[in-house]
Amino acid sequence: MSNPVISGATQVLAHAPGLARHGSKPRRELPKDAGVESSFLASLRTFDQAVAYPPHQAYIGAVHPRSMPERPWFEATDRAASRFGPAGELMPEAELLGLLAAVDHFDLLVLSEDVAEEAAAALAGHPLAKRMDLDRIERAVGDVEKVSAEPGALPLHLGADRLAAVFRRGDEADEALSAYVLLDNLATKATATLSLLHLVTNLDVDPTSIDYVVGCGEEAVGDRYQRGGGNMAKAVAEVSGLTEASGMDVKNFCAAPIPGLVVGAALVASGTFQRVAVVAGGSLAKLGMKFQGQLRHDMPVLEDVLGGAAALVEADDGASPRIRLDVVGRHRVSAGGSSPQIMEALAVEPLQRSGIPMTDVDDYATELHNPEITEPQGSGNVPERNYRTIAALAARSGAIAKDELGDFAAARGMPGFAPTQGHLASALCYLPHALDRLRGGDAERVMMIAKGSLFLGRMSQMSDGMSVLLEKNPEGA
Repeated sequence: MSNPVISGATQVLAHAPGLARHGSKPRRELPKDAGVESSFLASLRTFDQAVAYPPHQAYIGAVHPRSMPERPWFEATDRAASRFGPAGELMPEAELLGLLAAVDHFDLLVLSEDVAEEAAAALAGHPLAKRMDLDRIERAVGDVEKVSAEPGALPLHLGADRLAAVFRRGDEADEALSAYVLLDNLATKATATLSLLHLVTNLDVDPTSIDYVVGCGEEAVGDRYQRGGGNMAKAVAEVSGLTEASGMDVKNFCAAPIPGLVVGAALVASGTFQRVAVVAGGSLAKLGMKFQGQLRHDMPVLEDVLGGAAALVEADDGASPRIRLDVVGRHRVSAGGSSPQIMEALAVEPLQRSGIPMTDVDDYATELHNPEITEPQGSGNVPERNYRTIAALAARSGAIAKDELGDFAAARGMPGFAPTQGHLASALCYLPHALDRLRGGDAERVMMIAKGSLFLGRMSQMSDGMSVLLEKNPEGA
């Protein structure tokens, strides 16, 4: 069996402080206490602060996560930081609203005239402008004050207090087509599209040459009869100019991106398709998810960005890193649900089965949640906890000595740098860095590990996960 390659990967962020109040936690908590709401709105970051934030610079590929400065990161004021990085960009909120209008095919979003003008002017100068349907922005203009009074309408702001837009519901009775749910889905579509457009542009790939798209986001597109009907993938393909592609979504809570990559690679390896794009957009529901801990510690609201990611899987080109379909780890039903048992199944078993020592893997990319977000709320440092587990398993297997645990975790792990949107944090955020290191000679192998909390859906008490090994292409060495 030939091993397909990942020829490119992109990562984007969209700064969305005005949308942060519509995250699931702020949406529930802010109306309960006017004082908390006031503190929340006063703690929203400026765009320049978001750009200077080191984890965001790592996310868009400007710095490797191991090269980030010491914490606290939220105090960073690097004026030289750019919104554009090797892997993608961090888009300002006005442009995000314009992008939402550009991918809205049902006239759900209504923009104020001044915001539409601002967004259209900014996006007209964007490097991807020719690939966007900017005419839709002008068609989205309306009386936002009047529309905001409609039943079920959702007012949207720029920053803390500027009424910028209104989002309409899609049906007067269907909860799955409420304004809130549809905005969540459209935000996912917009950020996934932005990442995919960066991908085809960066690789100089004809969009019509991509045969299939696999979506791996956390959204649930549907109506009252099939609330998770899905196929965000094809919706993104349509607005990205992939006219010859079809698509489907892979759902597995936070773990979905790695199965998405494996499915895409299997489709290419089998000869079914030549080029498969794997895409994911951000999660509006998770904006501001841990804001209470940040406010308690006099920090800004750090969960004010929507993420996005895209990768291209294709037949071996002789240069790009290979995705080893013979080194895939899966969390079997019988494997057990403790953290060591999950990591045993995902990080140890597939390597042992393939005769690859754990020390032959240069980087392990696992759940890379930003600890500056998770620790203040009491969730701890998730990556650090995972790397300690992996190192302990390496020692137990005899791959390293017990006194090498710290060195193993430091050399092969990294600080978390992803926003708390689980599918993006679960290894996928590291993919652009992995490709750079595998191409540049700094690494021979990278293992991508994703975990998912199935129990959240109340259908199973289990977790799940999948891993896959990426390897330097020997022909390109």
